[in-house]
Amino acid sequence: MSDTEIRDVDPKLLEILVCPVTRETLHYDRDAHELISKGAGLAYPVRDGIPIMLPEEARQIED
Repeated sequence: MSDTEIRDVDPKLLEILVCPVTRETLHYDRDAHELISKGAGLAYPVRDGIPIMLPEEARQIED
């Protein structure tokens, strides 16, 4: 996928999205195309501008 095909997440959507596990605010990592939940230790993927908010789809992250 080229950079021109990658879409960012709508900023208004980012304002209302929370981690489904902890209910905390998420941080958008634009370079990795992931929404980060530090409290849950999870990185939710963003595919074609759409956040995939399923814990089973998330990547485990380390501190």
